[in-house]
Amino acid sequence: MGKLRRRIKHTTSFTQRLMEEAAKFREAAEQLPPGTQRELLMKRARQAEAAVQINDWLAAPGAAPPALGEMAAKKARDIA
Repeated sequence: MGKLRRRIKHTTSFTQRLMEEAAKFREAAEQLPPGTQRELLMKRARQAEAAVQINDWLAAPGAAPPALGEMAAKKARDIA
């Protein structure tokens, strides 16, 4: 007999959990002085936000993939 999987029933949506995680990372990054740790937290926040965008894109029926230029422009705004 194999191992039983642990089942978790989420009360919030995947998108909501990702946005909460991104907000948590941004808030933690704002508490730190400029440096490597702060940049790592900001990177994690951007990754969570990108995951939300990808999830929304995949969930939309018949939607075209996001334009590369849009993602590059957003990344440039986040860095500035």
